[in-house]
Amino acid sequence: MHDETPGLRKTDRDDFTRPLVSFQAMTDEQTFRALTDPYRRELQLHCYRMLGSVQDAEDVLQETLTAAWRGLGGFGERASLRTWLYKIATNRCLNWIRDARRRPRPATQWAVAPPEPTRVGEPIWLEPYPDGLIEDAQHGPEARYETREAIALAFVAGLQHLPARQRAVLVLRDVLGLRAAEVADMLDTSEASVNSALQRARAALEQHRLPGGRERAPLPDSPQERTLVGRFADAFQSGDIDGVVALLTDDALLTMPPEPLIYEGPAAIAEFFSVVPAAHGFDSFKLAATRANGQPAFAYATAASGGLFVLTLEGERVAGITRFRDEGFMAYFPPGTAPSWPGG
Repeated sequence: MHDETPGLRKTDRDDFTRPLVSFQAMTDEQTFRALTDPYRRELQLHCYRMLGSVQDAEDVLQETLTAAWRGLGGFGERASLRTWLYKIATNRCLNWIRDARRRPRPATQWAVAPPEPTRVGEPIWLEPYPDGLIEDAQHGPEARYETREAIALAFVAGLQHLPARQRAVLVLRDVLGLRAAEVADMLDTSEASVNSALQRARAALEQHRLPGGRERAPLPDSPQERTLVGRFADAFQSGDIDGVVALLTDDALLTMPPEPLIYEGPAAIAEFFSVVPAAHGFDSFKLAATRANGQPAFAYATAASGGLFVLTLEGERVAGITRFRDEGFMAYFPPGTAPSWPGG
């Protein structure tokens, strides 16, 4: 792939189709860990796509590995180790989604009442995913998405609107490139049901996708990206709302998951910035550049809170600004990512 994130380890597509190790070789815990550790990051990323939360993904990954260790007797070499782990992880994710813990959190109490949004969407629980955790697994020949697109915030956000089983089918078929028969076995259903769910999922996903992607985003860390991101940061921190607006596409979106408020277009976004951040003072925001979901981002800190802004770029413009209030996910970013607030 021409736009893969540099330095990421690839795994072999054949890992899905060949037995990698005998059951007898895994009966001691140390060997089991040595054989499953190579799949930890790609499994965590799989869980993140399913759940939209890096924290939930870590929890489900631990459940998956525990269940695999305890269920070795059921492995029996009928599938590859990788396929077996993905089956456990996918079904653990489905259980997690059904659990009450996955319900969107209550709306935030605003210190300053925000202006009327362009529209109110469906609340979803979504967190950013640190680039340092992204594992570039080799996809099967039937995959429809490149690695960079399949971790993009717009894609993951769209997945969260799908029913759980449709979400699983789309990720397994279109992201990992597994065959319908393989997915049917993982989900204990028929190939016909898999194909039907996939068609519904594809149609629904298109309705929920955020802007971006019509014109390719600049390559990660390219001079074009650094220039655009730098101009945005300079304009924001100086309180130059007109400067921020000048960088936006005509249909740019400002979203703040799990808040359902959506501000669309330069005028609506400018009004929000002139009310909420301006009330705190733009100079009160301390920013530090980082990356999340393969996209440029800024960790921020104020006297009252902290979190992350993730930018979706399109050509030489900003097509999306997604703000996340830190609910614990910043712990997964490298130490020192979040800027410190004097006296905080």
